[in-house]
Amino acid sequence: MPEVIKREIVTLSEVKKILETIPVDEMDQIQRWTFDYSKKFSKVDYEPAKEMVDRLVAEGDLTNEESVELVNVMPRSIEELRAFTFGWKKLIVTEKLEKIKSILLSNNENNGDEQLQSQVES
Repeated sequence: MPEVIKREIVTLSEVKKILETIPVDEMDQIQRWTFDYSKKFSKVDYEPAKEMVDRLVAEGDLTNEESVELVNVMPRSIEELRAFTFGWKKLIVTEKLEKIKSILLSNNENNGDEQLQSQVES
């Protein structure tokens, strides 16, 4: 069993990027399942995901863990964001939620909404 050097919370996009470096025939079953899951459910590419997490931490006053959770799910409305904040037992004012929402939706403005829409329809 390999030694754990450090633990870090990462987005599904980063998991996908990491696993893409391993040839599929060298992956064990869990790695293949994880890779398949990350390909199907990551909502954005690695770079935009990383940028969004950084902005959410800096501008949204969220922890890294909370930011990664939001980027993985990509809620699109204030109501969806509130579902997360209730789970975190955290009260965030509407103005801050609007800022968080704008950060999350900024990727759609840059890359078009087709990718996210096709995932919603799937």
